[in-house]
Amino acid sequence: MKLRRWASTATAVVVFLGLSSLTGAATASAEDTATTGYVALGDSYSSGVGAGDYEGGDCKRSANAYPKLWSSANSPSSFDFTACSGARTGDVIASQLGPLNSSTGLVSISVGGNDAGFADTMTTCVTQGESACLASVQEARNYINTTLPGKLDTVYNAITQKAPSAKVVVLGYPHIYKLDGDCVVGISEKSREAINAASDDLNDVTAKRAADHGFSFGDVRPAFSGHEICSGNEWLHSVTFPVDESYHPTAAGQSGGYLPVMESLA
Repeated sequence: MKLRRWASTATAVVVFLGLSSLTGAATASAEDTATTGYVALGDSYSSGVGAGDYEGGDCKRSANAYPKLWSSANSPSSFDFTACSGARTGDVIASQLGPLNSSTGLVSISVGGNDAGFADTMTTCVTQGESACLASVQEARNYINTTLPGKLDTVYNAITQKAPSAKVVVLGYPHIYKLDGDCVVGISEKSREAINAASDDLNDVTAKRAADHGFSFGDVRPAFSGHEICSGNEWLHSVTFPVDESYHPTAAGQSGGYLPVMESLA
């Protein structure tokens, strides 16, 4: 997902995400999906913002993103990489589904955090202090639990309609922070805890919707455990330049965090 910063200071806008357990039903075997078309949908965590080596354009699709890495390792008959930085569920429907068809064997997607407004939430957290942060996080959690399920249903239904035979892998997002970690500056520990809790809400909702659609669901939090911000061995950028890469996985996060989960489900 794309983090936007309009402030003149170097405070980062953070997107915020995390996912829950591996679940769901496969509609094709790994052998089958390796020899049929693969389409990678979603937001900046799928396009690879933060991992460098971009192909050009606003979507910031990285050669180090897990879809590219999986495709290189498995040689599907075709590969379409339409994931784009900043994408919401509506953007996926409007501009990313073109390559899907009845012969598509595999689809991957991460989406939902931008719909929940985490960039705005984290702008509040890093610029307005703990009280405002906690209020903004709670507003995001309310959205996740009331409005987001329908948004996910809409995009998942659209994927199924266009690619009825595809195995769909829903990938999510790690916790941003290691609690009681090495960070001594920045937002408060209570704010970090609230952000991770909202991430868990997002995970739970996304996992349930994915399972109900018969999709496989990948939890990347265990893979990133010990590599969150404040861990001392981060696979996520903290505040960095360009600022839109802040709070996104590094190349190591894509290859060491996302790719193994994708490989376990595809």
